[in-house]
Amino acid sequence: MIQWAPYAFVRLALALAAGILTYLYIGSTLPPLIVPVLGLMLLYCGLQLWLGRRAAPALLDALGLMALLTVYAAGLALTQQATESRADNHLQRFGSRIEFYRAVVDDYTVTRPATYATTVRVSAVRVAGQWRAAIGGIRVSVPRDSGVAAPQYGDVWLVRGAPAPSKPPLNPGEFDYRRYLEYHQVYHQQFIHPDQYLKMGVEVPNRWQALGMKTARVLDGVFRQYVHARREYALASALVLGIKDEVDQQTRQAYANTGTTHIMAVSGLQVGLLFAAVTWLLGLLPGRRGRLFQFGTAALGLAVIWSYALLTGLSASVLRAAVMFTFIILARAWGRQSNMFNTLALAAFVLLCYDPFLLVDVGFQLSFLAVLSIVYLQPRIVRWLDVQGWFIDRQRPWHPKAVQKFWRANGWFWDKVWQATALSLAAQVATLPLSLHYFHQFPLSFLASNLIAVPISSAAVYVGLGLLVLKGLVAAVGLLLPGVAAWLDVLPQGVGWLFEKMIWCFNEYIFGVGHLLPGALLTEIHLSAPQTWLLFAWIVVMLVFFAVRQLGWLVLAFCLACGLAGSKVWAARQLAPDKQLIIYSIPRRSVVGFWEGAAAEIVMADSLPLSETERTYRIVPGSIQREARRVLYYQGWPAAPVPTRRLNENTLLVWRGLRVALVAGKVARAQAPSPVDVIVLRRNARVWPEQLAAAFGTGAPVVFDSSCKSWYVARQDSILQAAGFRTYDVTMRGAFVVAPRQ
Repeated sequence: MIQWAPYAFVRLALALAAGILTYLYIGSTLPPLIVPVLGLMLLYCGLQLWLGRRAAPALLDALGLMALLTVYAAGLALTQQATESRADNHLQRFGSRIEFYRAVVDDYTVTRPATYATTVRVSAVRVAGQWRAAIGGIRVSVPRDSGVAAPQYGDVWLVRGAPAPSKPPLNPGEFDYRRYLEYHQVYHQQFIHPDQYLKMGVEVPNRWQALGMKTARVLDGVFRQYVHARREYALASALVLGIKDEVDQQTRQAYANTGTTHIMAVSGLQVGLLFAAVTWLLGLLPGRRGRLFQFGTAALGLAVIWSYALLTGLSASVLRAAVMFTFIILARAWGRQSNMFNTLALAAFVLLCYDPFLLVDVGFQLSFLAVLSIVYLQPRIVRWLDVQGWFIDRQRPWHPKAVQKFWRANGWFWDKVWQATALSLAAQVATLPLSLHYFHQFPLSFLASNLIAVPISSAAVYVGLGLLVLKGLVAAVGLLLPGVAAWLDVLPQGVGWLFEKMIWCFNEYIFGVGHLLPGALLTEIHLSAPQTWLLFAWIVVMLVFFAVRQLGWLVLAFCLACGLAGSKVWAARQLAPDKQLIIYSIPRRSVVGFWEGAAAEIVMADSLPLSETERTYRIVPGSIQREARRVLYYQGWPAAPVPTRRLNENTLLVWRGLRVALVAGKVARAQAPSPVDVIVLRRNARVWPEQLAAAFGTGAPVVFDSSCKSWYVARQDSILQAAGFRTYDVTMRGAFVVAPRQ
C-alpha cells in the first residue's frame, strides 16, 4: 500500500490539478463558484477547530477527504476566476463595434522574417464614439517595414479598428493555436499596418519584468560581441538567456530529431546548474554554521536564482525549478529535511494557485514529469549495475599504485557515465506519452545525443555565465580606469572564444548524430488523448508491479496494453472505409487532397511544389491524425492519377463519383447546365453568378480556395449568395471537406 502521510502536498497538488482539469472540460456550464468554495473552506476550518485531534479515526479520515474536496473545489474556482473571457467588459462583448482601442505591449517581441509579433493588453475601447473600460489580450503582428520600430514592452498604443477572434485550426489535425492563445487569456488576433496605430507613451505593466527584459538585451549584446559565428551566437543566447529568435529552422529540427531540444531552451537544467554553483561558492565561505550566515546565504541564493528566472522570461520550466529550489533553500536554512516528492508537489501547488492554466502548458507538464521520473527512477536504475564496484574488484594488492589509481579512475568515470545514462532513461519514461502525443515522434538516438551534448552544454552554461560576469567586471574597471579597460578586454575575448568553441563542439555533435543515425527517429506517431492516458496508466502500473512484485498488477498492465492496442485497431478499422476530398487552407495556394483510409494523393493545382513549412504544418498533422501509410504529392493535374478534363483555365474532375469544377477563368457557355457537387473558385476567377448557374446549376456550394484575395471573396460572396448559391471561404472557415456519395 502507498503510505500517503509523508506526501501531504502530493495529495493536495493532485486534488488541485483535478479541479483545474474539470473546469477546462466542463467549466463553461458551471455557475459562479467563488462564494460556495469560500463557504466550503469556512465549514472545513470550523470542523477542524471543533473536532481537532480528539475525533475518532473515522472522523479524521472524513476530514481529510473533505480537505481534498475543498482543494478540488478551489481548483475549479481559481480557474474560473482566471478566465478573463467571463468578465462583462471583455473584448468579446464588443465584437466588431470597436472603433479604436487603447492597449499596452505586455510580452516579449518575437522577430520573424517579415513581421514583429507580440501580445497587447487592452485597457479601453471606443464604441459608438464613447470610450469604455475593457480587458482582453490580442496577439498582434506588425510588418517589419523600414522605419517601423520593434514593439517594446510597456509601449502604449492607440489602434484603429476591431481585432478579429482567433482562428480555429484551418486544416485537419493542425495545431490548435486558438486554444493555445486562450490558455494564455488571449482571444483575438490582428495584423496591424504601420498607419493603423500610434504610440502614445510608455506604461510598464511590471517593472521587474521590464528590468529583466532590458538586462537580457544588454547581455545578449555581450554574446553578439564575443561570439562571432552566427549559428553559435544564436545557440549561446538561447542556451544562457532563452532568446531563440536567431536560431534557424535547420538547427531546431536537428535538435528535435535527436531528443536534445531541452539543451536549446532555458529550463530547469540551467537553474539547477546555477543553484549548484551558488551552493558550492557559498560553501567556501567561513563561518558556515551560524544561524545568521545560513539565512544570509539563503537570501543570496534566492536572489541569484530568481534574478536569473526573471532574466530568462519566467517560462513554465524555469518557474518550476525556481520555486522548487526556493523551498529547498528555505528548508535548509531552517534545518528541515525536505522530501523531494513533497517539494516538487509544493512547487506545483504554488504555481497552479498563481496561474491554473500552467497545467496545460507543455513545458510545465514535461518539466514536472521529467523531474518526478528522475527522482523516483534514476536511483533504481543506477542500482541495476555496480559499475564502480566492478572496476574496484579488478584491483589486486600486488598491482602498482599507478595501476590501482587507473582502476579507481576508470570506476569513477564509468560510474558517472552510467548515472547520466540512468538519468536520461528515467526522464524518458514519464515524458514518453506526452512526447508522442504532442510531437508525434520519438528519437531512438536520445542516449547517444544526451550523453555527450548535455555535459558539454552544461559546462558551456558555466562558461557563458562566466563571460557575462567577467565582462561586467571589465566594464566596471573601465569606468574607474578607462585606459586599462582596453587591455583587460582580452580576458572576455578569450573566454568568448572558448564559449564559442564549446557550442560549436556540441552543435556539430548533434548534427553528426543526426547524419550517422538517420533512421533513428520514429515519426508520424499519433496518440489521441485517451490513448495517452492509457499509456500513462500502463507505465504507472508497471512501476507499481516492479515495486511490489504482485501478479495482479501485471495482469492489470496486460489489460491496459490490450486496451491501448485495441483502441489503435478500432481507430484504424473506423478509418479504413472513410473517403474525403479536402480543399486545403494554405495561404496563396490551391491544394486538393484525395483521402481513402490511410492513403492520399495531394495535388497542387497551381503546379508549384509545397514548401517544407507548408507541408509540415498544413498537411502532415492531418496525415499523422489518420496514421497515413502512403501520401503522394503531385504538382499539377497531368501527373495526378485523378480523372480530369481541361476547359481552358478550368478543370473538371470526377473522383469516386464526386464531381468537382475548379474554375480559374471564364466559364464557357453551355446550352444546358452540367450539375457538379462542388464549385471551387481559384485565382480570383472572373465569373458571374449567371455564368456559373448556366454551366453548373445552383445546387453545388461555391468554395473560395486560398489563392483568392480577401477583397475578391468579400465582393463575390455577397453577389453569389444573392443569386442563391451557398458559399464557403477556406481562408476564414478552414479546409472544405466533402465525402463522396456512397
